[in-house]
Amino acid sequence: MKPRVAGIVLNYNGRDVTLLTLDSLLELDYAALDLVVVDNGSTDDSFEVISSKHPGVRQLRVASNHGISWGLNHGIQWAVDAGYDYVLLMNNDIEVEPSMLSEMVGLAETDPRIGCVGPKSYYYSDRERLWSAGGRLRFRESVTRERGDGEFDRGQYDRDESVPYINGCAMLVRREVFETIGFWDPVYYLGVEDADFCVRMRRAGYRCMYAHRARLWHMISHSIGVYKPSRTFHTGRSTAIFLRKYAKPGNWLTAVGALALSAPLAALRELPKGNQAAVFAKLKGFREGLKTELPPIPERYDDLLPGWEPEIDQGPLAT
Repeated sequence: MKPRVAGIVLNYNGRDVTLLTLDSLLELDYAALDLVVVDNGSTDDSFEVISSKHPGVRQLRVASNHGISWGLNHGIQWAVDAGYDYVLLMNNDIEVEPSMLSEMVGLAETDPRIGCVGPKSYYYSDRERLWSAGGRLRFRESVTRERGDGEFDRGQYDRDESVPYINGCAMLVRREVFETIGFWDPVYYLGVEDADFCVRMRRAGYRCMYAHRARLWHMISHSIGVYKPSRTFHTGRSTAIFLRKYAKPGNWLTAVGALALSAPLAALRELPKGNQAAVFAKLKGFREGLKTELPPIPERYDDLLPGWEPEIDQGPLAT
């Protein structure tokens, strides 16, 4: 019997790209997979159109968007309660190779201390150019850095190995990990939540593994853009929160120094585009993150927020 996997796709106002992602995921060759779309408070017609186009895919609907972690935690709780062995957390803007999940599960099954597995990821628009071959963590103006980003794939990362973190674009997580360390931290709204989860996982004795034979193509930041105020604010905020949780005094000096140096350079870079607001938004977000309350990590989705709005659980479970 193959381990059972719940594939969780998070969607927010991304109807068309989510449909493309589901078309790709339905070609996966792993039979013991059930796909679930978590509609994270969409205000477009995503929920209705996806139900029409893919009636065999269950949807869990969150009434309002409270960030990535909130939405994913709803799907995680559903999967944990249903007894799945693994949860595959995914963005809604990916195209996968049919063997991706089989490769990831195969690697995870070699060692019970492997807590999560991630694939080799490429740019969707440049099929042989790497986006991520596992991730690195650092205490600078941004927390994460994708290994191999922008490099042409010449086989330089063709080995399975432990990495500091796996990007949440596609992360296969052993159910036991959620039962041991809790869920994704909802204090992060956008960005760094995957890095935080991996840090907590590794501190609990689990390993993050990069599976080089598992492949996907990522439509980078399709829904939220790359460098605009709504994005950079949360980058700054999440970075400050991560520093407060994990940085030592020396790390603070490095991070604040890097931010002080990079902000003027970024402002000059964005000046011809008239996009300096994105730089100031990042600084504002960093300041906001320094004073944000840090509640305990939730052990269950049900405990995340008193008076949480009711959820709609609709759609059949694919067999």
